Amino acid sequence: MTAATTALFSRCLIAAVAAGALLTGLTAQAQWKWRDARGQVQYSDTPPPLGTAESDVLQRPRPPAPVVTPSSAPAAAASAVQPALPASASVDPALEARRKQAEAQEAAKSKAEEDRVAQVRAQNCERARAYMRSLESGQRMARTNAKGEREVFDDAIRARETAQTRQVIASECR
Repeated sequence: MTAATTALFSRCLIAAVAAGALLTGLTAQAQWKWRDARGQVQYSDTPPPLGTAESDVLQRPRPPAPVVTPSSAPAAAASAVQPALPASASVDPALEARRKQAEAQEAAKSKAEEDRVAQVRAQNCERARAYMRSLESGQRMARTNAKGEREVFDDAIRARETAQTRQVIASECR
């Protein structure tokens, strides 16, 4: 096979797969997906059997979009102007409970992240304050530079380090 024939064949194959996927998508009706008692994932156009736990329902069908015909267009426009029903009036209680549980989990996760950030800030603040005390003590200080050489702090380095440490304290010690 030549390169042109192979490219043409692969394009036709891709087009056929895409067309097949499109056609199967058009014929699909409302699909339910749930995990049965044995742990097997089940697919159906009917709801799962009674007694299936809410947490085992993996997918529910979406309600179909309303079809607007020319004769029903004024009625559709009038219903669009009317206020929507309160969420609690048409929402499944189990779905609402799962939504609230997810919100609570998200809030707990957010709180844990805030606590972790606060702890890191407190540690950074304490380190910066300890370093500032060392800088202000007047004791002789040195560090190793990028070349691996020992560099003793002179007045310019000490002033620069003091300014940078004050900025860190201002940002981390709130």
